[in-house]
Amino acid sequence: MSVHTNVKFNDILEIIESLPEDQRESLIEIVQRRWIEHRREQLASNIEAARAEYKRGEIKSGTVEDLMKEISVEK
Repeated sequence: MSVHTNVKFNDILEIIESLPEDQRESLIEIVQRRWIEHRREQLASNIEAARAEYKRGEIKSGTVEDLMKEISVEK
């Protein structure tokens, strides 16, 4: 995906506002779907990284109380 840094945000808004209502609605739906997919991919990546850290023994399990004890000891 290419990034057009020479296009200003306000210019984009003006272009969107000049579109017919049905096209603006379609644009909103497309952007929302793409944003949801982007967030889904980020979440999947974070989960995979956490699983890899867990396999390497870099993640500890425990209760909230265990965490609070560990935090207070590290100070």
